[in-house]
Amino acid sequence: MEAAAAGCDMFEEIVMAEERFHGEGYQEGYADGSHVGVVEGRRYGSLLGAKIGSEIGFYLGFALTWQCLFQKCTDEKNNKKIRALDYLIRMIQKFPYEDPTYDKLQEDLEKIRGKFKQEMEERV
Repeated sequence: MEAAAAGCDMFEEIVMAEERFHGEGYQEGYADGSHVGVVEGRRYGSLLGAKIGSEIGFYLGFALTWQCLFQKCTDEKNNKKIRALDYLIRMIQKFPYEDPTYDKLQEDLEKIRGKFKQEMEERV
C-alpha cells in the first residue's frame, strides 16, 4: 500500500511540476521585468528632462539677449517689447525644474512655448 501511495505522490509531483515551474518562472520574469522597467524609465526620464531643460534654457537665453538689445533703445515701442520679454523670463523662472510631479508641468511648458513663438513672430 505504501508503494502505491509513494507512486501516487511521485505522479502528482510530476503533474504539478509544470504548474510549479510556470509559477516560479512567472515570479522570476516579473521581478526581472520590474527591475528593467525601472532602469529604462529612469533613463527615459533623464533624457526627457534634459531635453526640456535644454529647451527652457534656449528660451531664457533668447529672452535675455533680446532684453539686453532693447535696453539700449528706450522708446515706447521697445518698452512694450521689454515688458513682454520680462513676462517670458518670469514664466521661465517660475517653471518647476526640481519637481517632476508638478501637476501642470506640461501646461506651463506649453504656455512658455506659446509665449516664445509669439515673441519670435514679432522679431521676424
